[in-house]
Amino acid sequence: MAFHKLLDQVGGLGRFQILQLIFLCISSLIVYSHILLENFTAAVPGHRCWVHILDNDTISANGTGLLRQDALLRISIPLDSNLEPEKCRRFLHPQWQLLHLNGTFSNTSELDTEPCVDGWVYDRSSFSSTIVTEWDLVCQSQSLKSMAKFSFMAGMLMGSIISGHLSDRWLAESARWLIITNKPEEGLKELRRAARRNGVKNAGDTLTMEVLRSVMQEELEAAKSKPPACDMFRIPNLRKRICLLSFVRFANCMSFYGLTLHLQHLGTNVFLFQILFGIVTLPANYIALLALNHLGRRISQILFMLLVGIFFLTIPSVPQDMQTLRLVLSTLGVGFSSAALLCSFTHGNELMPTVIRATASGIIGIIGNIGAALTPLLMILTVYSPHLPWIVFAVFSILAGLVIILLPETRNRPLPDSLQDVENKKKGSRKAEQEDISIKVTQF
Repeated sequence: MAFHKLLDQVGGLGRFQILQLIFLCISSLIVYSHILLENFTAAVPGHRCWVHILDNDTISANGTGLLRQDALLRISIPLDSNLEPEKCRRFLHPQWQLLHLNGTFSNTSELDTEPCVDGWVYDRSSFSSTIVTEWDLVCQSQSLKSMAKFSFMAGMLMGSIISGHLSDRWLAESARWLIITNKPEEGLKELRRAARRNGVKNAGDTLTMEVLRSVMQEELEAAKSKPPACDMFRIPNLRKRICLLSFVRFANCMSFYGLTLHLQHLGTNVFLFQILFGIVTLPANYIALLALNHLGRRISQILFMLLVGIFFLTIPSVPQDMQTLRLVLSTLGVGFSSAALLCSFTHGNELMPTVIRATASGIIGIIGNIGAALTPLLMILTVYSPHLPWIVFAVFSILAGLVIILLPETRNRPLPDSLQDVENKKKGSRKAEQEDISIKVTQF
């Protein structure tokens, strides 16, 4: 556990690390914006059935052109329970008698209606064109919109699997990982490069192979017997960690993307929702860092996940006409979900030993992306009940918060380097704390 000494020699948190962080942030911003586009490219504008007497440009030739649009709409489209024009049905024949109701509406449910056999008319005031208007993904075909979102998220999942191997061509490897995986020469090269970027002079004189071997002696000895990736599932304690972390990440991603990908299910002004969702993530992540530093990894995640579950149960119960309250609750829900996701990343990385940290993090990330990809499919459940998807999100969030209790705390604890560190964690935890009491490698 002496790698922190080498980091001190290369300048600690300097220009090299900051530049890498900036480049990673830029790439993340570019990718994330494409995900958010689904809220606009797949938006469902207001719509109703196309009606011959109302929408045919040549209709004025038979005399009905003298009637106003609202009158023609009244005799052509039935009203729903909110006294708004039906979106998926029209009268089989024009109901001329409705013109004489003088603003009062009788029960029109008994009149003959039919589906929108001739297509739909869309309100293009906010969205001139979306995949919904192009392919008529409404009414009986509304579930296909969720399938389109699922296809996008599934493509992102496959891309993360394939591109993970390609990323090694452009990203600098972790010096610690290179040393632990029995590549000390390459690790030393990365350390020297970091030192030069940080402005440390004479790095070649202080960072030598002899210094590296003396500082990292125990880690290099353990690296001589590099374990295969399948060994992570043979050790009960490590297998338990991976399974629990995968479930937590699955629930985290499901709750986060369940909110951010379905703005129209939350309120009418998707533009305002998107702006506030983007703004709230900044203070939410800062609050998450404070919680991780003061409350620890487990308590922070439990708190945030339980709050997310509560908000998922609360939002659907708020009436649609109370848009301000729905906006506030949804924004807070996204903030807590974002904070929980940050805590999950931190806790997961600190629980995995260095020799398989990249592989284990990749597996956990894939499970999380599966949860994100499933969120559009869960929204199909709104056909049966508008509250059902949110209840599912809430159940997974609350269960994830309870599952975290089974994971060990990592705040102010040394990072595990080998599989043996995890295997013998319970037996030698007290002894390790006494020997390494001065090493606080996981404190922010």
